[in-house]
Amino acid sequence: MTFNSKCSRENWFRRKSVSLCDLLSIMDFTPPSRTLPAWKRFLSQYTHHHLVVFLLTFFSYALLHASRKSFSNVKVSISSQWTPSAFNSSEGVVFPNETWNDNHLFPDIHSATIFLGLLDTIFLFSYAVGLFISGIIGDRLNMRLVLTFGMCSSAVTMFVFGTVTEWLHFYNKIFYCLVWIFNGLLQSTGWPCVVAVMGNWFGKNGRGFIFGLWSACASVGNILGAFLASSVLKYGYEYAFLVTASVQFAGGLIIFFGLVTSPKELETVEEERSCAEEEANQPLISDEYDNEDERNYSIQTADRNDLPKAIGFLQACCLPGVLLYSLAYACLKLVNYSFFFWLPFYLSINFGWKESEADQLSIWYDIGGIIGGTIQGFISDMMQTRSPVLALSLALAVGSLVGYSRSPNDKVVNALLMAITGFFIGGPSNMISSAISADLGRQEMVKGSSEALATVTGIVDGTGSIGAAVGQPFWIHLL
Repeated sequence: MTFNSKCSRENWFRRKSVSLCDLLSIMDFTPPSRTLPAWKRFLSQYTHHHLVVFLLTFFSYALLHASRKSFSNVKVSISSQWTPSAFNSSEGVVFPNETWNDNHLFPDIHSATIFLGLLDTIFLFSYAVGLFISGIIGDRLNMRLVLTFGMCSSAVTMFVFGTVTEWLHFYNKIFYCLVWIFNGLLQSTGWPCVVAVMGNWFGKNGRGFIFGLWSACASVGNILGAFLASSVLKYGYEYAFLVTASVQFAGGLIIFFGLVTSPKELETVEEERSCAEEEANQPLISDEYDNEDERNYSIQTADRNDLPKAIGFLQACCLPGVLLYSLAYACLKLVNYSFFFWLPFYLSINFGWKESEADQLSIWYDIGGIIGGTIQGFISDMMQTRSPVLALSLALAVGSLVGYSRSPNDKVVNALLMAITGFFIGGPSNMISSAISADLGRQEMVKGSSEALATVTGIVDGTGSIGAAVGQPFWIHLL
């Protein structure tokens, strides 16, 4: 870092952030000791800025996932609304013929289910394409602006898709497909940006545990989406879209005003503030300072020209491990997103449980994923390698899937088997998409180009989304 002659180093360092360890020492009213416990040494690496970045990126992606989950949680209501003859036969009430024909989009529930599966496939393909593009954009533009745009615009598309169309009684297959394509493209801006921001703030030391805990944002978003959808579903499925879209839009505004994408931004602000205060106390005319200003200006200009450039897409694909983990993630995400999109629908149709009860019960899969990602990330940090942990977890995932397929019609047993399945499937999925992506984007070969993390993350997650999209049509015929 280049210090201006008018800016004293001592003044700048006095303005550095207080670490979490120092804050704990102040709260305990005890001076920090030279020999710290392991947990305090771990916390001493981080400041309150790290905590703010952790929480903002965590909840920003949680809100994106909550809006996706709201769609899967209301599929039964949507399919019933699109096939009103189902209401006519179940309720025993005969309405005028024109009432049924106004929004008779499909002749039966099965046709509506196929179209819902088609929407999932469309979303995943557009999401996958968007991830490749968003990763490249994220490494070249301000990630705070990219993330804000994605969250707010995606919230608008969700509102139009689920709320406006229902309020206006406008039902059109082509319109639904087009809106869902835009939604997939816009939502793809989230993951590469938040992973890149986290990679900028958190180094490799303890990354498995931190990213394992942080990657629970997707599962927390699923839980939040299920809760929001089930709480307002009795008023109509359109209100589930309205609530989640409103919360997501508000989250985008918070990201715009509060997120600092890199410690370099914070250091620049602190340095400029310190310089401004010291310049206010300097004489108005001084030849000595004028000469020093010219020298410092030339040095700073050279430093700005030496900033690392973003890595190319093909270069990122050729990095060691990127394609292998991408292909592995494609297979894993196919299974993980099958649970994500169809679990509430499966529970409601297969066991005859109420849609709101199925939504709440599906939370246990995400709880298992949260615990699995955190524990497996911690173990991989202790072992200083991640592949053996992933291999063992995926081998055990096969047994958990077989066990869950034989789950009885009992909510307690189903929830237990669901949590175990989420532990062995959701845990590795969280690790690959977060901690391992950060490792790949920060390996030795790209030390000269620090702007590679978003691109690598987009490649890994984009390939995974393609795998998930390819598998969705097969699940429709199995439900």
